[in-house]
Amino acid sequence: MLAGLTLALAASPALAHHPFGMPEGGQLSLTQGLISGIGHPLLGPDHLLFLVAVALVGWAQPRRWMLMLLAVGLLGSGIAQVVPLAESLTPWAEAAVSLTLVLEGLVILEKLPVISLLPAIALHGYLLGGTIVGAEPTPLLGYGLGLLLSQGAVLLTAVSISRGLQSWIGEHNRQLLAAVWIGIGSAFAWSILIP
Repeated sequence: MLAGLTLALAASPALAHHPFGMPEGGQLSLTQGLISGIGHPLLGPDHLLFLVAVALVGWAQPRRWMLMLLAVGLLGSGIAQVVPLAESLTPWAEAAVSLTLVLEGLVILEKLPVISLLPAIALHGYLLGGTIVGAEPTPLLGYGLGLLLSQGAVLLTAVSISRGLQSWIGEHNRQLLAAVWIGIGSAFAWSILIP
């Protein structure tokens, strides 16, 4: 776990891009769109850490909560197809995604309600969906399916193991991990906004 956190801290949050150096949206095939959709949330450390920390939030949440998170994230991706992000706002949006880790840490510490995560995951979905704006319908469908599969798998795993984590790491370590998430999110946002 420490090695994973170290790698996450060393990575730049802006490195979330198409896996394997794939071309941008309009030049993707169906298969490339699918692979890109699966890999994109897993390659961006801020996106992945947000999804993983759902395990720390989900201790007291019903399983249907995961479906709501997944639906809101995919809705954000859909909105990105209709209302694309202006390029001048990209650094600010990436910093906001990093700050969602801070928000998640505060939810874990019960300083904010769990419902606060809905706009946060919508933002993640929006930025993930925005990377393929302008693609033809076929790769767009593949990308959407890939996003659904990868985010769904990580969220389902996180929610499934959350109750087991409760007894394994205990409340004190959960609070320490929340502080780590707050620190990582702050560091990522700082590295984006202050070059």
